[in-house]
Amino acid sequence: MPTSNPDPLQLDTLPDSVRRVVSALQALGHGEPPVMLDAAARTAQQAADALGVRLGQIAKSIVFRHVASDRAVLVVCAGDRRVDEARVAAQVGPLARADADFVRARTGFAIGGVSPVGHAHAPLALLDESLWRFDRIWAAAGHPHAVFPLLPDDLRRWLDVPPGAVTLPPQA
Repeated sequence: MPTSNPDPLQLDTLPDSVRRVVSALQALGHGEPPVMLDAAARTAQQAADALGVRLGQIAKSIVFRHVASDRAVLVVCAGDRRVDEARVAAQVGPLARADADFVRARTGFAIGGVSPVGHAHAPLALLDESLWRFDRIWAAAGHPHAVFPLLPDDLRRWLDVPPGAVTLPPQA
């Protein structure tokens, strides 16, 4: 279970990356602030366990490097799915792996805490349709201990991209 909601009066005690997400969410008119978890949730499974939700309800943010532009490519998909790199590349062009330094430089977040909003530099973004199986989902809020609730349609509006098929078929 989440352990605490950040109080607006205590924003200065939060990591800078979480404050950037809080500011982005406020600017987007999102009324639910991030929650801080007792344990780190660097993986979708850890986040699901900490929140007591299904693995698919975790909107994980996967970052690739766009070869042609050196921009971040942000793929947001359900925690129980794996990104299909070939499908992503077919939509945005050739991809390369993004190491921790690249992710931090382009997004402003450490791996394990990449939020779908509040990036240091606007990424190329893709949304997987698998998130629409759920009414309510959770995403990282800029730090491995911070998450926030949202609706799949929030992501569509905020990232201004339609959902599509960018994951591998589920394993039976």
